[in-house]
Parts: sequence; structure tokens; C-alpha cells
Amino acid sequence: MMEDRNGVCHVMEDSEVDVQNTQTRIQPQANNNPKWSNGQCVLAVPCCSMLNPSFDLSLCRAKLEREGFQIPVTDMEEPLRTALDVPSVRRYMVFNSAHFHFILAPVLYVVVWCAVFSTLHLYITVSDYWVLCLSVSLVSIFLTTVIIFILHHSNKEISVNLDIRLIQVNERMVKHKLLVAVADWVQNCTGNIKLYFVYWDMTRCLRALTETLEEGGFATNDTQKLKRKMSHLVLVTEVTAVDSEDVESDEQRPLLGNEDTDSRSSSSQREDAKIPPSYSLVPDASLPAQAKAYQLLMTYSAAYVKLLVSERLSGPSHHRLRTRRNHCTTAPFCLCQYIKNKILR
Repeated sequence: MMEDRNGVCHVMEDSEVDVQNTQTRIQPQANNNPKWSNGQCVLAVPCCSMLNPSFDLSLCRAKLEREGFQIPVTDMEEPLRTALDVPSVRRYMVFNSAHFHFILAPVLYVVVWCAVFSTLHLYITVSDYWVLCLSVSLVSIFLTTVIIFILHHSNKEISVNLDIRLIQVNERMVKHKLLVAVADWVQNCTGNIKLYFVYWDMTRCLRALTETLEEGGFATNDTQKLKRKMSHLVLVTEVTAVDSEDVESDEQRPLLGNEDTDSRSSSSQREDAKIPPSYSLVPDASLPAQAKAYQLLMTYSAAYVKLLVSERLSGPSHHRLRTRRNHCTTAPFCLCQYIKNKILR
């Protein structure tokens, strides 16, 4: 992993988005700097602490201004604080980091070794203990490798706890031709969680993906395919405000009302209030092709850039794709091709 790697962006939109508003949002408000191309890292800021990940957003905005990106506080700092400055999100970044997995591997090996040894020792009698220890060690290494591989493979997928939370951030940042993502890796036995700002002009990817959806007609089976592959991508919102009309005071409540009915209705209202509303990120079938393409691009942009900066995008060689791809110069394939291969196939 290099210091100048890229970061990701997720941009999402309401299901009732229209095509004209989509085009307006993608129009850049930042300076058109010819030195940047899609996929280039503009800024990478490390977290202040591994145990309590946080980022100096004021410093980020100041450095971006020196690079020619004039971004208001409402477009960067405020949405980033809302998305990342949450205790549950910080805990997720710690326990899902590569550094934690690096520490977990030897601990997991010792635990598995002790468990396997104690189990086999009860049922197998071996005169030479070194044979038993060798067998236990091989089994423990295999089981530990499988578990770490599963954890590593899960990091290659889109994260509902982190990537999806950055959708609202990138909805604003894409206007400035920037995408935001959080990625981490282990270097010299030291964990690095960084906030990446990557240059990305979404215009060509939007056009290409829109043409793909229009050519395919986006039939009913395509919609079912999206629902199947994106069924786990659900936004859950927290309702903190209580509607004053639903809450009756003691003075307004009838004195001779049916207490059983009132108690049942109030308890059912409380149960309904406990269930937070959820919203699926699957594009609505009634939306135009361009709106669907925009929603898909924004949903998967964070996961794409996370893989891009960690060099985990697997695909054909860069030379073979040079004549077919011109949206990104730093990866085997661009964002729209990533969505075509992963979602639309």
C-alpha cells in the first residue's frame, strides 16, 4: 500500500430522483484541474488513534483548498462528522481493521491449538507427544488460515456499517469531482486507517452505465437479479422525535375511557415506535435508466475505491484493457465496469 493511493465515494439518491436533478448534481463545482485523472488520490489522511479512530477534517479541507478544491463546510465536514463520528462506527472500524486481524491471527491460533489438543488428547492415545503436537499444529494452522481468509474476503465486499454511511457524504462531494472512502492495511506491523479523497469525474461512467441499462431494457428478471444481489443493502434510520399528536397528556385523556383498550393501543403505538424504518437501496423499477445508473454508481463507489486503494481489484491486465477503458487509468477496470461485472451479470 502506498501513501498516494485513492479513496472512495458513495453517492446515493432518493428513489424519486429525476434525471434532470441527477445531471445537475453531477455537474462539477470545483476547478477543472487538468493534472488530475479518475482514480488519482488527492489526499490521504491517517486517523489520530487506532483505538479511537477519528480524522482532522479541518486539516483535510485546508489541504484540499491548496490543491484547488474549494469545498464548503456543509459539503464535507458536517456530513463526514455525521457519518464517522459515531461510537458504534468507531468500534466497527477498530474491530474490522487489518491491524486487529493481524493481532487476532496468533491469538486465534493459540486458542484453536489448545482446543484441538485438549479434545484429541482425551480420545487418542499417542506414545510420542511430538506426533500429537505436530498434528494439532497443522490442524490449528489450517483452521486459523480459513477463519482469517473469511474475514479478509468479507472486507472485499461493500460494508453496510461504513461504506453505506458515506453515501450522503459523496452525494455532496461528487459535485466537486471527489469521492471519499475509509481504507486500512498493515504496514511494518502497524495498522493504518486512512480517509481518502479521490478525484473522480462521474460523467463518463454515468453515461456508459445508462447506455448499458437502456440497451438491456432492464427487464423484470434484471430487477429480480438486483433485488437478490442487493437484498442486504438496507438503510435503517433512527427515529428520535416523538410526534406530539400521538402523545396524549393525562388531562386530555378521558376519565371514563376503556382502560384495557387504551393500554393496548398505547402499547401497540410504543411497539411501532420501537421499529425503525428501513429503506432498500435497490433502484426502483419505475425510475429512468439514468437515475438507476446514478443510484448504482453512488451505492458501490465506496466499495470500489476501497478495493482500488488496497490493490484488491482483480481483473485482466492493464495493457489488455487500455483500448477498451478510458474512465480510470489506475485500475484494471473503472467503476461502471465494476458494477456491470458484479451486479448486472
